[in-house]
Amino acid sequence: MKVHFIAIGGSVMHQLALALHKKGYRVTGSDDEIFEPAQSNLQKEGLLPETIGWHPEKITADLDAVILGMHAKNDNPELQRARELGLKIYSFPEYIYQESQDKTRVVVGGSHGKTTTTSMIMHALRKAGKEFDYLVGARLEGFDQSVQVTHAPVIVCEGDEYPASAIEKRPKFHFLFPHIAILTGIAWDHINVFPTFDFYLEQFTIFIQKIEPGGLLIYNETDAVLKKLVIENKRKDIRYQPYQVPFHTIANGKTTLTIDDQTGELQVFGNHNLLNLHAAWYVCRDLGMNAATFVKAISSFTGAAKRLELLARNEETIVYRDFAHAPSKVKATIEAVKQQFPNRTLIAVLELHTYSSLNEQFMNEYRGAMDRADKAVVFYSRHALELKRMPELPAEKVKAGFGKPGLQVINDKENLMQWLQQQNYKNACLLLMSSGNYDGADILTFAKQVTG
Repeated sequence: MKVHFIAIGGSVMHQLALALHKKGYRVTGSDDEIFEPAQSNLQKEGLLPETIGWHPEKITADLDAVILGMHAKNDNPELQRARELGLKIYSFPEYIYQESQDKTRVVVGGSHGKTTTTSMIMHALRKAGKEFDYLVGARLEGFDQSVQVTHAPVIVCEGDEYPASAIEKRPKFHFLFPHIAILTGIAWDHINVFPTFDFYLEQFTIFIQKIEPGGLLIYNETDAVLKKLVIENKRKDIRYQPYQVPFHTIANGKTTLTIDDQTGELQVFGNHNLLNLHAAWYVCRDLGMNAATFVKAISSFTGAAKRLELLARNEETIVYRDFAHAPSKVKATIEAVKQQFPNRTLIAVLELHTYSSLNEQFMNEYRGAMDRADKAVVFYSRHALELKRMPELPAEKVKAGFGKPGLQVINDKENLMQWLQQQNYKNACLLLMSSGNYDGADILTFAKQVTG
């Protein structure tokens, strides 16, 4: 097989390129910008393009497939050449399906918890010695890469609702056709792509219709919107497995899980993680795993990167960081820390960084999200607004949207660091939530300084 990647430098695109190279395919690629770690990863395997830019001469008639990344635009010269030659052009998820037609496909969809749930399934299967391929959106301990494509009988995929490519605007998870599907919950996000909640909801209705006949839908029945959607779109040719928070106990900051009379102490915590874990269990059970094996395996799961990741701790202070940015994720993360450490002061810092979160019209979606924090800051930089070509976001609108008394709104990274340095961290948890980098503030060094 000879495959060419247009926009090979993407975080997931380059991982697929590496996976196909390891499978023995002839892989080439182009991009107009390649950053770390993609640059080093590609260079190590001899896949880094010799020159940056687009090169239509690389598109030849003997290519078996051209894979188009999200970064490439519709007028890309390599894409135009591929069309002229009548080559097979795939978005990333379309190609994953081509490589997995003979596999049992597990697809994890939903507005939140996808990466963690996918990672939990992968962790349990690996601990149980099962062969499987995977596609996941984060670095996971024990796995060298985030995409693997071999001849394994099973593939576990994180199913994103974002558009598949520049020429294929439908969501990625519409192209994976699962045998086992998970829906973790529905909370409106990506308003630049899905301008109304009803349009966003429709994407999940379509996903349910894409499940293979005889397949299984595992869904979070504690999510009222999702439960209603499932009931209204009931299919007679698939199986259903609702899930909820499994039985557990919390003592001295540790959570102990029980499934089918099997118990184990967990490294992760919070109702959102317990929900994700319960969904992962039903997948593993359907793939033939018993409860004893699953509980033993999941007890050593430490979480995906930047998902309630422990940065530093001492007797007085614990510091976590989390990728949370959407309202439902922020609320779930704060509630998890407060539930796990009810007697500690919770100091929560949220950076607004995405298009949706920086949109004044979206602010009301955050109402109540930070209520359980004892002290709370919302930070966003004017630089982020400029990069996204968005209008000024008044601090008063942010405060009104969140509706939390005493909420601090900060726009300058120096002021943010100053506020952090003024706080009392005795018997406290510091929770840092962002999908960005706080406008370059060295907040990770600060986190380690706080714990000495």
